[in-house]
Amino acid sequence: MNRFFLIGSLFLQIAGVSCSAKKTPADNFTMDTIPVRYSPLTLAPENSNTAAGVVDFVAASKQVTPAVVHIKTIINGIAMGSGSGVIITENGYIATNNHVVEDAAEIQVILPDKRVFAATLTGRDPNTDLALIKINATGLPLVKFGNSDLVEVGQWVLAVGYPFSLNTTVTAGIVSAKARSIGIIQQSGSMSAVPQHGNTAVESFIQTDAAINPGNSGGALVNINGELIGINSAIASQTGSYAGYAFAIPANLCRKILEDLQRYGAVKRGVLGVSFPSPSAEDQFFQQKGLVPGSIRGVYITGVSEGGAAAAAGLKEGDVIQSIDGVQLSSSSEFSERIARRRPGETTQLTYLRDGKTATISVVLKADESAGKNEASLGEIYNRLGASFEPLTNALKQRYNLNQGVVVTEVRRGGFFAQAGIPVGTIIAFINGKAVNNSKDIDAALLSAQRGNVQIFAIAPDGSKVSFNFSLGT
Repeated sequence: MNRFFLIGSLFLQIAGVSCSAKKTPADNFTMDTIPVRYSPLTLAPENSNTAAGVVDFVAASKQVTPAVVHIKTIINGIAMGSGSGVIITENGYIATNNHVVEDAAEIQVILPDKRVFAATLTGRDPNTDLALIKINATGLPLVKFGNSDLVEVGQWVLAVGYPFSLNTTVTAGIVSAKARSIGIIQQSGSMSAVPQHGNTAVESFIQTDAAINPGNSGGALVNINGELIGINSAIASQTGSYAGYAFAIPANLCRKILEDLQRYGAVKRGVLGVSFPSPSAEDQFFQQKGLVPGSIRGVYITGVSEGGAAAAAGLKEGDVIQSIDGVQLSSSSEFSERIARRRPGETTQLTYLRDGKTATISVVLKADESAGKNEASLGEIYNRLGASFEPLTNALKQRYNLNQGVVVTEVRRGGFFAQAGIPVGTIIAFINGKAVNNSKDIDAALLSAQRGNVQIFAIAPDGSKVSFNFSLGT
């Protein structure tokens, strides 16, 4: 089984230290409008130095490398980290990964021309693993945004960054998949030191086989025209080094998150108020419901939050959302990403299937109101789980050679545990990569994953190790 790694070089988790940038009117920026002229493949002209019909990477490399920077961080004077960043405005705004600058007491930016700047943190979003930093400079080269919706599997891409703290490095490959959800934002303990109430973790990665290694975190993934189509974030590997699969956050999602961080210092995300199976658990869920997985084209709604935007628009459990704003949905990852691009108060059109008939509705997304309402939210989450737990006895710990865990004492009909076939007696050892020992641990793990994906690592009563995934919605 592949393991997924964030591709920064810092693996020490320390309590966070945040800093903020003082904003001036000159700091405001507007990114290019999303629709852009885009060609999925550019062939070298016949009179170039490259043979006719061969893709020419030179022009894109020259265009992008001056605007990809090396980021070094210091954590409370005792640990150092290294990553990459992408200059997106001439006056010094730089996009990178949250895990590159999280907990940093000092952030240093080194430009390709060797100039060194101290950077301030404008804002960060653990739920998408994005962050925005600022240096005091003008007239900088920048990477222009492309349209990640137009990216196609099989097209050429370039990855630019600072792997292993080397100088600027460019690698080439193709897009091997889109809308990938790998569970790394939920699994990694270093992604967020403090539980994020109302967590709307979004994973809809562009997967590429361009070589990416530790230190590439926060670097650019660009198309052959030199347009930014993603921010490199993670790799799949058994060792922590490149093994053929890398993952980038789509540029259209980056654009929205980075604009929010610059304007508000935080992300304003519209909430639909529905839940659905996580990508890795969809087939299992459909089988439990007696449905043929291939027969569901769209996103199957397993729950609708009372008082939410979806409920107000008339959506119900069992509806299948087939398209959003006219775009046919191929996965729940894609659905989550497109909702995450919206702010509270914005309207989105959804086409859904109910009882064999399709209908289209307009939904006005709401603001996240879960913060400060943890008890009600937690009760709703437990109702969805349909299970009760107790701490492990010493006898069970010895039997299964465990230091922590809780045992499932009740499984209620209609809940996720019943749908997934998780029996009484199952031992829950980890939720989203965090060890659980008692009800407080479970509460904290579930609250930190509200409207995100939940991964449960468990031991079945027969001693076999199993993993379950489900979504708390968006």
